Amino acid sequence: MLRIVIADDHPIVLEGLKEILSDSFDDVIIDGTVTGYDLISHVQKNPYDLVILDISLPDINGLEVLKEVKKIKPKLAVLIVSMYPEEQYASRALKAGAQGYLTKRSASSELVLAVRKILSGKRYVSPAFAEKMLFDFESDAERPLHERLSDRELQVFRMIGGGKALNQIAEEIHLSVNTVRTYRTRILEKIGVKGTSELIHYAITHSLTE
Repeated sequence: MLRIVIADDHPIVLEGLKEILSDSFDDVIIDGTVTGYDLISHVQKNPYDLVILDISLPDINGLEVLKEVKKIKPKLAVLIVSMYPEEQYASRALKAGAQGYLTKRSASSELVLAVRKILSGKRYVSPAFAEKMLFDFESDAERPLHERLSDRELQVFRMIGGGKALNQIAEEIHLSVNTVRTYRTRILEKIGVKGTSELIHYAITHSLTE
């Protein structure tokens, strides 16, 4: 019996993923949740073979959920299925312990392949991204400045880039305004720009807005 749990706050996407998996695997039990903390609770209580996890969740960032899952069950396989392009989050997810990364745009055609590969003990990224990773490694290509940011700094940066005020960001990610302001200062230093307007311009230029 294969047991899978999926966390995605979009009901249509959640049901779509369930349907694809149910049609492709025999004897499979699939649980679904819309929040990160609920997923963590599911993982604590159930013997899953695979977690399928979105990055953008309403209560906690998916990368933070990934880290918590790996603390609870280090060997539990995790596949990230996200709306964000691979070049923005795939490397971070793999470094944090994910076994694979898939964009929602390609999920309908690649999900089953990705799941089968991960359940066999291998990792999965799209062939195009794998080729890009190899090229970057071999060429020692200069990395974009935003790759210096921590996962939390990148999350805050994306929200600033989307035009959200610091107090709104603080409320949404459950931090104090002063803490978010500190993150903003670090982001300015690491990106090497002055002020919010330049941050927003950088975010738009590099397709990092929420």
